[in-house]
Amino acid sequence: MVRPEPLFRHLDDPAAPQPKSNAIVDVGWGRILFAQTFDSPATLLGELRAEGDEQRDIAMYVTDPHVILAEAPAEVFLDPSNTYRLNLSAYAPDQGRATGFDIRAMDPASDADAVNRIYALHDMVQVRRDFFAGQQKTARALTYFVAEDQDSGEVIGTVTGIDHAAAFDDPEQGSSLWTLAVDPQTPHARVGEALIHRLAEHYKARGAAYMDLSVMHDNDAAIGLYEKLGFYRMPLFAIKRRNVINERLFVGSDPAEAMNPYARIIIDEARRRGIGVEVLDADGGLFELRLGGRQIRCRESLSDLTTAVTLSICDDKAMTRRIVAAAGVQVPEEVISSDADAVRALLDQHGSVVVKPARGEQGRGVAVDLTDMAEVEAAIEFAGTQSDRVLVESYHAGDDLRIIVIGYKVVAAAVRRPASVVGDGTHTVRELIERQSRRRAASTGGESRIPLDAETERCVERRGFALDDVAPEGCAFHVRKTANLHTGGTIHDVTDNLHPALAEAAVKVARAIEIPVVGVDFIVPSVSRPDYVFIEANERPGLANHEPQPTAQRFVDLLFPLSRPDSKGRSRKS
Repeated sequence: MVRPEPLFRHLDDPAAPQPKSNAIVDVGWGRILFAQTFDSPATLLGELRAEGDEQRDIAMYVTDPHVILAEAPAEVFLDPSNTYRLNLSAYAPDQGRATGFDIRAMDPASDADAVNRIYALHDMVQVRRDFFAGQQKTARALTYFVAEDQDSGEVIGTVTGIDHAAAFDDPEQGSSLWTLAVDPQTPHARVGEALIHRLAEHYKARGAAYMDLSVMHDNDAAIGLYEKLGFYRMPLFAIKRRNVINERLFVGSDPAEAMNPYARIIIDEARRRGIGVEVLDADGGLFELRLGGRQIRCRESLSDLTTAVTLSICDDKAMTRRIVAAAGVQVPEEVISSDADAVRALLDQHGSVVVKPARGEQGRGVAVDLTDMAEVEAAIEFAGTQSDRVLVESYHAGDDLRIIVIGYKVVAAAVRRPASVVGDGTHTVRELIERQSRRRAASTGGESRIPLDAETERCVERRGFALDDVAPEGCAFHVRKTANLHTGGTIHDVTDNLHPALAEAAVKVARAIEIPVVGVDFIVPSVSRPDYVFIEANERPGLANHEPQPTAQRFVDLLFPLSRPDSKGRSRKS
């Protein structure tokens, strides 16, 4: 492979075209400072110090980082990312064809919120809302592509590129890739890869010599993909400011890093307010928050504010149902599995039932939409391995709605959808499930996986396939009936569309159980209609699943009211 020059030409070479000095490109979530164009370390540091609030500036292409660090070691740090380069002169366009989605240019007017939604899912800094409206000056320098699901029209991926020649008359004719992000819940494969190929083809057509990117040194999955596509590592570095956004990159070892996303989202919010955090048991998600003389232990979103009695109510699904029904909440019909005649009568009456353990969590042992007695008996036997009592309920078709209630106020609502795969005409259903399960696990810190168990096999068979069959290309189908996140389900925010009657019913559930933080599950025909049936109450809902809604903020508000930010955005501390 013939590679371009490994480092930049000397800028004082009179024979070389000279780039614009002190080149900066605003990308909406921060600015890229092209360090090789700056006339001095002092000038570069001055720009880094001018970084905006809630923004992340990056000084890229720093060939002498030790000089910058020596100037201001308390203000900046060396970003622990590696720079990779793709030689576009030797790049061959992608010959493969990804299915189920299209790559197109971003439409700022209609796509900006969707792109920010994907950024939020990855804890990335979002683009300022006023950015795209005033982007005309850098329209040539910046390129945005999005991946769009062919069936739903939803944006499921995005990538940003910078044309260095257009940005600052780069004599190297370079380009760079930024903010590659894919919706972690999409069932489609190769979305990120397709976005990379599209951007590379775009810059190759413009005559760019190479395309660079920056990736965290320990992101083995991403590095493996880039190297497969022909990227190779360059001896180039980036400098960033020591700010709150970048804190985890320069503070060193953090005990909270070992905790799951549901604990970390609360810990991050507490630290942002200056609340002390002590990790008590990382594996169990147990930590303690301290502010002034107040100390509260939490296990993810379960805290000392939830009593043992309340916890026991939520643990016993039959008791929960009786208590909320007495409060006027609509519930499904229910019988005990040991009464075979009652089970058969319920099945005959409704045509379909749900079997679930009386105690349990994370969807384990739950079977949905069972239509014959043999299926019901098998599901009861399996659910019995999870709990000594098994319940059988009437099945109600509709969307699985989770409403988060904190302090008896609705904070977020989301529809949960069962795990699904899309056939490609090549891989077996089992392989599709395993591949989708790996993607779900990678995007949720290992919290979401699709089990290859009897329930999955039953759902696949109902769709007309065996696990070792090859599904036709483009054939999309559910492989689970339950929409629980821990069994591979996906979650989609509907807070702004929630019918007031559903919000009222969720608060009624919380008050009936007397629980300060709860995830209330309903089955609804539509989130914009008042009809519902109650399913269960979860005393430890995953707040991280509902970003960008402010679930962690409201949770910490509940625990430490005096830490609530004031009108100027500062935190009041006791």
